[in-house]
Amino acid sequence: MTRRPACGMRDPPAGQPVATRVPSFGAGADALSGALLDSRQRWRDLVTLAADLAFETDAAGRFVFIAPDPVLGWPAATLLGQAAGRLLAGDAAAGAVSPFRPAAPMRGQRVWLRRADGATACLSFAAAPLHDGAGAVCGARGIAQDVTEAERREGEVAAILRRGQVIELILARMRTEVLAPRMMQAALLPLVQATGSEAAAVLDMIGDGEEPAVLHATAAIAAPVLAAVKPVLAGPDGGVGSGVAADGRGLLAAGAQTRFGEQVALLLCRAPGARPWDADDRALLDAAAALVRTILEHEAIQREMARQARTDPLTGLCNRRAFMDELARRIDRLEQDGLPGALLYIDLDQFKALNDSRGHDAGDEALCLAAQLLRETTRPTDLLARFGGDEFVVWLDGADAFAAAERAEQLRLAGPSRLARLTSGQGPCVTLSIGIAARWPGQGEDAESLLHRADQAMYAVKRAGRGHWRVAQPGEEP
Repeated sequence: MTRRPACGMRDPPAGQPVATRVPSFGAGADALSGALLDSRQRWRDLVTLAADLAFETDAAGRFVFIAPDPVLGWPAATLLGQAAGRLLAGDAAAGAVSPFRPAAPMRGQRVWLRRADGATACLSFAAAPLHDGAGAVCGARGIAQDVTEAERREGEVAAILRRGQVIELILARMRTEVLAPRMMQAALLPLVQATGSEAAAVLDMIGDGEEPAVLHATAAIAAPVLAAVKPVLAGPDGGVGSGVAADGRGLLAAGAQTRFGEQVALLLCRAPGARPWDADDRALLDAAAALVRTILEHEAIQREMARQARTDPLTGLCNRRAFMDELARRIDRLEQDGLPGALLYIDLDQFKALNDSRGHDAGDEALCLAAQLLRETTRPTDLLARFGGDEFVVWLDGADAFAAAERAEQLRLAGPSRLARLTSGQGPCVTLSIGIAARWPGQGEDAESLLHRADQAMYAVKRAGRGHWRVAQPGEEP
């Protein structure tokens, strides 16, 4: 049998049962002593063959026996007589677990110990206390197996399972939501809970030298945190970076880019003094960033669908439904503020003739030119819409009939010259017929009635020869 290196051993204090001295009584006693020593050596060899650590401690918790030599990189001689607790690491060092001074027999207890090179090793202990003749604890004895790699593998598997559970929870909550903003909240809240964070946020990172803009957040994000995000993502950690904000909060951020070109970041922050971020936190954030990117893309699609549902696809102006919804809101606001407003109903004269003579492409171009003319003639706060065909409407916040007439005159004069290039002087001349209806607060006129008056005023212009404007009087039915 090949023997392991010699173990360290020291005679224990008197009264302890580990090393019994055999007095010499001649040849028979020498033979008995030799047999005992040989038996002890065999026991020691078997223990060192079966275990990565075998030990015995005294009543004070000091090593009186330890094998093999060296153990965890420590020479046995440097450990004998020393407090066994010096080997403990992590929670065990804080007194949570000590296999060297067990109160009762233990088996399969995993404890992290310090190696001589500063690294740590996880050992699975079987240990029991030793008692003297009076039944008092006078030490401990035990063995241990090095399970560091198994512990790390199990930890990795547990971390993967935990990440999978969190992602599955996020997906389950997302499936219950329809609108993208609610989906985002459903994704961020489990992430906060799983990582012990103070808050989570999705940030828009576009803009050099500017702080990111908060798109979604579970709680308010402090200014020092926002100021520290870009330096965190510029670090050497690749897609996931960590750092500390000026207010002491710990940050963990992952960058992402959507298919539509949005540069965003998923951010977690912890209160000052919280535990540092670990590899599991980083892996979970990286996995969650892919879900956040998907939600943002879904949100962009929803926004585009909503825009298209409220926008005329040819001119980019509001459609009839969007205009009427917004007009009702604006009338209510102006009523509360005691301010007037005015509606312009505009029709392109000779539009059908242009379509017939020049084709639909020319007609589409005429509609686009008219829309551009309306944008140039009105304020950014005014409301513009294409009602369908060759009809447009304009709502002027705070304008009375005189201000609306001035705007209509500008359109009447500029329209024909702007649209004349479509025919190059050959063919029908496209002009604008405009009906105007002003509304004053306190009269109780709704959006439909106002629209009807402006429409009737526009048709009165057409009957009178086209290419001009007319103001409808309150209650007038032309």
